[in-house]
Amino acid sequence: MALTPRGLTVISLAVGAAGNALMWAAGAEFPIYPPPNLVILVAGALIAGLVRRSWAPAVGAFCGLAIMVAFAIISLVNGAGTGHLTGTAGVLGAIGTVLHLAGSAAGAGAGAVATVLERRAGR
Repeated sequence: MALTPRGLTVISLAVGAAGNALMWAAGAEFPIYPPPNLVILVAGALIAGLVRRSWAPAVGAFCGLAIMVAFAIISLVNGAGTGHLTGTAGVLGAIGTVLHLAGSAAGAGAGAVATVLERRAGR
């Protein structure tokens, strides 16, 4: 069975969510619980994976992109995002942050590709 762009979107968003859960477990501070990023990525993965419409991967792409934009804004405003990368939540938090960002970015890219391919296929 081949990995489709839609499947890669789901896997990438799940990796991003796992990274966020790792950050949470490492003691990273979040404004509310559960961490909003975790909820966003899980919802995006579920929609992209379970809804069989051509627009569904675009929701996953938007969720991944929203996480990346939020990270940039938080990093510029108070340095919390880049702080997690440099170890304010320890090594486990830094690893979680890398997984979180890589999964979100890959999910955004794969979701965009999946949406274009499925639209062209007429699904």
